[in-house]
Amino acid sequence: MKISGIDHVGTAVKSIREARRLYEDILKLRVSPAIDFPPQNIRMAYVDFPGTRIELLEPAGGGSTIARFLEKRGEGIHHFCLIVDDIEAALVEFKNLGIPLIDSSPRLNPHGDKIAFVHPDGANGVLLELKEKNKDISNASFKTTAGVLKTKGKLTKALIEERERQRDYPGERRRRVTPR
Repeated sequence: MKISGIDHVGTAVKSIREARRLYEDILKLRVSPAIDFPPQNIRMAYVDFPGTRIELLEPAGGGSTIARFLEKRGEGIHHFCLIVDDIEAALVEFKNLGIPLIDSSPRLNPHGDKIAFVHPDGANGVLLELKEKNKDISNASFKTTAGVLKTKGKLTKALIEERERQRDYPGERRRRVTPR
């Protein structure tokens, strides 16, 4: 299995809006617009750093894994995401080594990347996400066109929030939102 780096550190938060204060107002970092991911019943946003990102995960309702995590452990690091070149081969390798998996086959994240999770029991108590980056953006559930975030041709709530943020910070240089 070839691991090419850490894609992100997933962090469970009660509110992305509240977390945004720390990252944008205090640390002066850029937080992406939040997107809803109904299959997992979560909202997510990213804080960009050179070489990696922090993924902010907020429950979009009860019953999500993030809601359960927050109830049990409170806000904090949820998982590490490792970039692999072949996720199917990585899953076979973990299985052959007897390492417990949450996902026996990959699923797609909102960006169209293949992902799967390794159970914390097999990774020294750490939830690991494996990610094979999407090479074909047409599979993504959202994509950009001239910097406009769209989902199935409709402006998303994330774009509206981004526009509101730009009004709040008018001198801020506009940054193109790109899927990962």
